[in-house]
Amino acid sequence: MTIRSLLAIGVAAGTLALGATGAAAQAKWNLPAAYPADNPHSENLVAFAKDVEAATGGKLAITVHANASLFKAPEIKRAVQTGQAQMGEVLMSVHENEDPIFGIDVVPFLATSFADSMKLYKASKAAVEKKLDSQGVKLLFMVPWAPQGVYTKKEINTIEDMKGLKWRSYNVGTTRLGELLGMQSVTIQAAELPQALATGVVNSFMSSGGTGYDSKVWESLTNFYDVQAWIPKNATFVNKAAFDALDKPTQEAILKASAAAEARGWKAWEDKTNWYLNELKSKGMKVQAPTPALAAGFKKAGETLTADWLKKAGADGQAVVDAYKKM
Repeated sequence: MTIRSLLAIGVAAGTLALGATGAAAQAKWNLPAAYPADNPHSENLVAFAKDVEAATGGKLAITVHANASLFKAPEIKRAVQTGQAQMGEVLMSVHENEDPIFGIDVVPFLATSFADSMKLYKASKAAVEKKLDSQGVKLLFMVPWAPQGVYTKKEINTIEDMKGLKWRSYNVGTTRLGELLGMQSVTIQAAELPQALATGVVNSFMSSGGTGYDSKVWESLTNFYDVQAWIPKNATFVNKAAFDALDKPTQEAILKASAAAEARGWKAWEDKTNWYLNELKSKGMKVQAPTPALAAGFKKAGETLTADWLKKAGADGQAVVDAYKKM
């Protein structure tokens, strides 16, 4: 029997023990996450875990493993699918290669405000849930990042100025953008970014003010261009078999805590977006809007990326976009 099989059996056994022995037993679940403990996403997960434990009277204890300490970011979803972890949180667009719907929120310039991002979430949620369900995973909640901008060491006034930069990519969209603009793309997850910046493996990337702050980007780079290309979202989900094995009150406690975590997470990022940008400024970074020429260049590249996504997503993807635009 493989180690993975033994782990899966252990997950199932621990879950069933909760239902079998009643309130006296305590199930201990793991929730791997990809970002630092003081990132709003991780803090929100810890609050979620506390809410679940309180609501279940201690019957279900969830341990959050931040900063990719249990599984690397691209491995988290698979770990939940296979039962190596009962819950997990990951940037959904990391898995766009599995299904285009996972990359809906990084279609460039489709939804660049929190209000529009919420509309896009509502329009796409059922499709995301359906795909995850087919993989043995239940979506619990999704929380956005801040709008995405571009970090560089040198000043960039036009899109041509980006050619040759060593560009950190983390999903299909950022990789494709690097290719379009003639940059050298290197796949780097958030937990590895500080070292990649410090050693010069990358000297440019697209992300939020939060990731820049977490990575102490000011120690390596000098400019942040607030292009507001998209607002990606993290998804928190649970192994469906593990969830189904819980008693009804425990399931309801998880769902209630999930709804609270989603609302809390959206508010946290809306509140902290400007705070992060101000922190970058206070560390000496130049935080600025893109020049008109640079903005136009990004818009043109965005149109190409959008066409690519719609071609891959087909009629189902177009239906989601159409529903969003009607909201």
